[in-house]
Amino acid sequence: MSARGLVLVVLAAGNGTRMVSATPKVMHQLAGRTLLGHVLATASSLDASGLYVVLRHQKELIGEYVWNNFPKAIQVEQDEIAGTGRAVEVSLAKIPAEFDGDVLVVSGDVPLMDTQTLNALVATHRASKSSATILTAMVQDPTGYGRIVRAKDGQVAKIVEQLDASDEELAIEEINAGVYVFDAKHLRQALSHLESHNAQGERYLTDVAALLVEDGHKVMAEIVADNWLVRGINDRAQLSEVAKELNSRICRAWQLSGVTILDPESTWIDVSVTIGQDAVIHPASSLRGLTAIGAGAEVGPSVVIENSVVQDMAKVGPFAYLRAGTDLGVGGKIGSFVETKNAKIGTGSKVPHLSYVGDAEIGEGSNIGAGTIFANYDGVEKHTSKIGSFVRTGSHNVFVAPITIGDGAYTAAGTVVRKDVAPGELGMNVAPQRSIADWVIAKRPGTKSAEAASKKKSK
Repeated sequence: MSARGLVLVVLAAGNGTRMVSATPKVMHQLAGRTLLGHVLATASSLDASGLYVVLRHQKELIGEYVWNNFPKAIQVEQDEIAGTGRAVEVSLAKIPAEFDGDVLVVSGDVPLMDTQTLNALVATHRASKSSATILTAMVQDPTGYGRIVRAKDGQVAKIVEQLDASDEELAIEEINAGVYVFDAKHLRQALSHLESHNAQGERYLTDVAALLVEDGHKVMAEIVADNWLVRGINDRAQLSEVAKELNSRICRAWQLSGVTILDPESTWIDVSVTIGQDAVIHPASSLRGLTAIGAGAEVGPSVVIENSVVQDMAKVGPFAYLRAGTDLGVGGKIGSFVETKNAKIGTGSKVPHLSYVGDAEIGEGSNIGAGTIFANYDGVEKHTSKIGSFVRTGSHNVFVAPITIGDGAYTAAGTVVRKDVAPGELGMNVAPQRSIADWVIAKRPGTKSAEAASKKKSK
């Protein structure tokens, strides 16, 4: 960027009624981050002196999210006057009056926009010495979008919204992508003359282009190279389309960095996930939140991991669910139909199958038997179980927390462990088996079981 100043305005005041949701549109999730979060993350990476977020609909909810995740962003509340032009106008009232640089305006529902495209747009704007530069896209079906009407010299004459366009203008395939760079001084002047004589009765930011042209200023348009970057989201169908495209890009990026993803179409990876070289991700797996997969680890198939760590050379799955706070050590294993939560599992330790491990600490080299339950909740509070190193626990154990199993200890199959087991001890509470003769014949007369038993006894 040059020494000329830059501020950003993010538009996030709309109702988003087409989402048909109690959740504001910009708060819907995409690859582990809200739509607005994607936009603010990109905006925050630019070299700008200020970041302004315009709020109105459910402003308390969105404002809290912005404050918690992007505390440097300045929140601006839009009043009852509708329209994107008004949104930018109230933002300018918050920007220092002496600021005379450029204002970059982006929408809070366009999550795939990247820093490279925004930087290039600002650079083009400055190089051409324009009053405004608009990012546009060429599409085969422009229905619903504002059309870019160019003058004979190629500059922008105006932007016409769908409802206000003539038949000739509706045929234009170059659309407004909703990303703008303005000279701050000229923008202020144009906004002061902005009116709402249109089908929606709103103050359109797009009308600023025509006002600038009328005043003899230069307005340029830059066609985006990748239309997905400017794909806005208005309903859940569009949300799923963008989610699929973003996930495809995430998977491809990891593949190119040395990760094997066997079926990218069925594998879902959030933007915040990290994966080490030579890791293998099997089909139908989902990696969510602040999850980290180590080098050479193997995940899946049909595994869900969220906010957890799978260290180098560890294996997870198939059909496992690692919930928040799980840390699987180097070379460890979590097997089929195992659920974990807030569990630290040491180097080389294994939970092979059909178990629940919650609020637990397991040392190194231990093996947890099939069908084991860590009973961590007493109905009021959660408690922790501690399993030492090189422990062997039998199948179908229940560890009633708080409990400690010492290093090298064993527990017998079917044991309910309510007391600590010291290092090297065998913990067991198996009662002698008792059989009652002829119980089925006496207590279940007339059943097929009783008939089969009677026949066997008569032989």
